[in-house]
Amino acid sequence: MPPFRPSTRAFRALALPQSYAPRRSLQPNFFTPRPRRCMSDGPPKPKRDPLEEWQNPKPSKWPNRIRLLTLPFLGAIIYSMYTDRTVYKADAPSIAEKDSVLKRENGVSEQSPMRLRMEQFIKQHQKEIVAELEKVDGKKFVADSWQRPEGGGGISCVLQDGNVFEKAGVNISVVYGRLPKAAIAKMRANHKALDPTVDSLEFFASGLSMVLHPKNPMAPTVHLNYRYFETADEQGNTNAWWYGGGCDLTPSYLFDEDAIHFHNTVKQACDKHDKGYYPRFKKWCDEYFNNKHRGETRGVGGIFFDDLDETEKDQEQLFSFVQDCLSAFLPSYLPIINRRKDMPFTEEQKQWQQLRRGRYVEFNLVHDRGTAFGLNTPGSRVESILMSLPLTARWQYMHEPEKGSREERLLEVLKNPRDWV
Repeated sequence: MPPFRPSTRAFRALALPQSYAPRRSLQPNFFTPRPRRCMSDGPPKPKRDPLEEWQNPKPSKWPNRIRLLTLPFLGAIIYSMYTDRTVYKADAPSIAEKDSVLKRENGVSEQSPMRLRMEQFIKQHQKEIVAELEKVDGKKFVADSWQRPEGGGGISCVLQDGNVFEKAGVNISVVYGRLPKAAIAKMRANHKALDPTVDSLEFFASGLSMVLHPKNPMAPTVHLNYRYFETADEQGNTNAWWYGGGCDLTPSYLFDEDAIHFHNTVKQACDKHDKGYYPRFKKWCDEYFNNKHRGETRGVGGIFFDDLDETEKDQEQLFSFVQDCLSAFLPSYLPIINRRKDMPFTEEQKQWQQLRRGRYVEFNLVHDRGTAFGLNTPGSRVESILMSLPLTARWQYMHEPEKGSREERLLEVLKNPRDWV
């Protein structure tokens, strides 16, 4: 009798193509005994075709279960979006971003924000002033453009060791940033529109600042600064604004006609807007540019004002006033420098000029609010802020001018400011 061999028909029925061989679970196991069926088990179940099961698998119930499990989390996210919308609210664009878009798309016009109009104005006058001073000196200014990481930047035009000017700087700055709470509280003394409850405020500051230190001690140093400041709330709306500025003359040797001409030119610019401006701002200048520790003013004055806002005049009127004051600079100073730049002088007179420059440095580093504000502003450019300092200066212990000398006469005027017009 031939040996027993299990039939291979069932195997061939269950076998998959060769490419599906790795699915070992579908291979029959001849050594696993089949359970015996009883009559009570009911009718036999239909045979399952493994190949058909593999080709047409039944949908798994797990995806539906997973969806059910994620429903609570999805609901929580939707609820959070509706109840705490600030989490998903996009930040409003800063005023720096808004201004950049406005300049790119529309340029600058009379309808533009005052920030852009002031920026355009000071850039234009920087070019005009530099061009005229280059004609006087014969040498070119070096233009240094810079950017501030927090927003904005500026252009510093500097001339050193020129033919007429030992050091001259004509700078503009256009700065964006945020004021901390301490600065807001300090500024509220003059600007009640500032909100004292916020932790910080966006701010914009622009201005043109200039200092000229001639080589010749007979030619006076001159300083000028005109600026605009603005704050904005979280929506970018203007919160407060104001103007500041002025100009002053600082001679080492006093020529009365120079002081009279300078003051008269500035007074004409002031009188176009308000007859009370010149006497008021001239007095303010004498009080502000004052070395209190020395008991003397820095120079023979000019005008100075700060914090001029809507309580003074409307924005357009004050902008026009600042424009006329800045435009008056060249007529006020060019005739003076052209008269004095080539005058003869002695070594002793040069030494006196160096001593007076030391007093200039003292004021700028000890008393000047603009210098202090710049140095304490995050991201400020120190080189541009200290541009106002002379290239050389001198401090001599217990120096006293000779009795009846021109040097003594200057000190007398500085200790007792006078009216020049």
